[in-house]
Amino acid sequence: MSFSSNVKQELCRLPISRRQESAAELYGILLYCNAFTAELIRVTTESRDLADRLPRLMKKVFGFSFDQEPDAEQTGKLVFSVESQEKIHKIFAQFGLSAARDITLHVNYGMLEEDDERLAFLRGAFLSGGSVTDPAKRYHLELATSHLQVSRELEVLLRECGYPPKSVARNGSFITYFKQSDQIEDFLTLIGAPVAAMSVM
Repeated sequence: MSFSSNVKQELCRLPISRRQESAAELYGILLYCNAFTAELIRVTTESRDLADRLPRLMKKVFGFSFDQEPDAEQTGKLVFSVESQEKIHKIFAQFGLSAARDITLHVNYGMLEEDDERLAFLRGAFLSGGSVTDPAKRYHLELATSHLQVSRELEVLLRECGYPPKSVARNGSFITYFKQSDQIEDFLTLIGAPVAAMSVM
């Protein structure tokens, strides 16, 4: 199992708590997933732990399920999707967006006023679009999204939390990243993975 997989496993052991925090975590997952549009929402992951957590978050926040979910025994790439227009409109509305009007996605800071909500959002972003290199090889943690505005606003959020990241565009994705071991340790601790942070240390 890769170091990234271990981190995601540790994060997915955290209890699913208040609805507001669950919504913030799901928001981070969706803004960093494969497709989040007015026509289709699709989350693809190889993390069985995230695949177990995701339907529970969806149920907690919205009271309904994904239209497509992988089988419990399935391995490899696991795909969750929503195509129902009614569900997509409800999901967009929850995050202060309009499926009819908003073409450019952005981070709704109104969803992230409390510290716990910000941390849950960052955790979701990492679970969906994050990776971290084995610290025995080198130090590198990144979060990748296809939405430029989201990437810029995440950078602002991280700076406000005291973690100034770097950013780069790569193959149509917008990457926010850390290369300093102490920043990676702090970020992993912040989002709820202190065991992984100790490995970096």
